[in-house]
Amino acid sequence: MASRPQCDNHSPPSLGVPAALSSGKPNLPPSPPKLPIIGNLHQLGSLHALSKKFGPLMFLYFGHAPSLVVSSADMAREMKTTHDIVFSNRPKTITTNFLLYGCIDLAFSPYGEYWRKVRKVCVHELLSLKRVQSLHYVREEEVAILINKVRDSCLKGVSINLSELLIETANNIVTRVIFGKKFEEQDGMGKPSELPRKVMVLIASVFWGHFFPSLGWIDILTGLLQSLKSTGREIDAYLDEVLEEHYKTKKCDDDEHPNKKYFVDIFLQLQKDGMLGFELRHENLKAILLVYFSLSLRVCLFARILGIMENLREKSKEKKLGRCLVGMGSGKFCGRV
Repeated sequence: MASRPQCDNHSPPSLGVPAALSSGKPNLPPSPPKLPIIGNLHQLGSLHALSKKFGPLMFLYFGHAPSLVVSSADMAREMKTTHDIVFSNRPKTITTNFLLYGCIDLAFSPYGEYWRKVRKVCVHELLSLKRVQSLHYVREEEVAILINKVRDSCLKGVSINLSELLIETANNIVTRVIFGKKFEEQDGMGKPSELPRKVMVLIASVFWGHFFPSLGWIDILTGLLQSLKSTGREIDAYLDEVLEEHYKTKKCDDDEHPNKKYFVDIFLQLQKDGMLGFELRHENLKAILLVYFSLSLRVCLFARILGIMENLREKSKEKKLGRCLVGMGSGKFCGRV
């Protein structure tokens, strides 16, 4: 089993600050006075006023975490175009460092030779138009299953939660494309697993140790560190089982259906052929797959948002149509619906 780094919650991240600014004694941008321990946290509600006084680029401390605040479109464009490489790295937090095996994935690994090679493989081998089209059968099968569930429920007169079914379908499509199996096959349940949701919640969680290293013990009391460790164990168990299954069955050697290879099979095939251009260790593969695995949650959330928006739009139309009919009955013109 791949080893993980320790859950060290005593290293605050540099939020939006490149390494050149967070080490030594560089020429820093203007900075308002800070208070002991909390830094500039008490000024979060007055950033607009501070930008007028100190300029479009300010250097603040949120607790012990150095942060660069940009409040100008021109300055933001300068950072994203001229100096994009300098500001390209994401902060290495407690969660990402632990769950992603020291940030060796695509999303959080530092910009460099390794990141460029991983990105090249992901773009050209996993997300190419040919690859996406080759897996259309997965989408068709899952949508057909969804339609059958809705039809059977209607015939039986049973109410259904359409939002939950849409989330389950989107989740199953993503996990089948990546791992070749869906959650309900893993859990033995009809509901999608909560594992990707747990990962995204933990990544977005604020640890006290991020900003106040001396108060990192609070993360133990709140249960965040325990949740992080338990989620890590769940991830390891699931990914180890999936990879072991693919290693044993040697799906990457199956040439009967060359266009029906899943993401994990493609990586194993490229590793075997020596076409990756970098060393793909067990933990590297797990970290890269975990990022795609977590994206299934975003797909599900997007599906839920679309459903809610469509529902609100239809309800708005129904209300307006009702007012229109009432107006017609009273001889008043109601305009366009």
